[in-house]
Amino acid sequence: MNVIVIAPHADDEVLGCGGTIAAHAAAGDQVTVVLLTRGNPDIFDQDLIVRIREELKEAHRVLGVKDQILLDFPAPGLESIPNYVVADQLRKIVQENRPGLVYTPFGGDLHSDHRAAYDATLVATRPIAGCPVGRVLCYETLSETEWGDVLTQNAFVPNVFRDIEPHLEKKMAAMACYKSQLRDRPHPRNLDVIRMLAHVRGAVCGLHAAEAFCLVREVICGNGAMPQEK
Repeated sequence: MNVIVIAPHADDEVLGCGGTIAAHAAAGDQVTVVLLTRGNPDIFDQDLIVRIREELKEAHRVLGVKDQILLDFPAPGLESIPNYVVADQLRKIVQENRPGLVYTPFGGDLHSDHRAAYDATLVATRPIAGCPVGRVLCYETLSETEWGDVLTQNAFVPNVFRDIEPHLEKKMAAMACYKSQLRDRPHPRNLDVIRMLAHVRGAVCGLHAAEAFCLVREVICGNGAMPQEK
């Protein structure tokens, strides 16, 4: 199966579904990570921008990611780009890669770039015109999802859990590659906290370690197969 993981920023893909990515790779699935943005040089030092891209490549080697598509929309500021422009880029990638499964950030995250990525994903994966995507899942991103707006009833309430116990150490090793993004406790973007969340998500569904997702859409054809498998 072809799988696409959409990341607004480098490290979101590991925070949200690093163990799941490793599990897909171990199963022989073709995983493509789409990084939507590059740091705005008016805000971030150029050396840091280059360093983060190198950290991403090293993290993906650890997880077994075979392909990366690195776009250059501004970060922060993805929401300043018309949604149809971002969605059109993603639609072309979906048509070229033919994924059966797409992972994207949760639409209620605090960061506006994450919300923009979610909105563009929903447009790009609409089940029309032979779209191959059978399943769309939202992942949670520590330091963004838990700080989102809950007053509008837009809190992250997972209904899909993936066992990542066999792949937890790979997730941790991949996140350790993002040295520029890690913080000291009690900040949530900390290796100890990331491991704790995996165990908490596992505990709520009878596993030792898990990643949690919200199911956005699942299309099952008449023969029980996903659209890609027809």
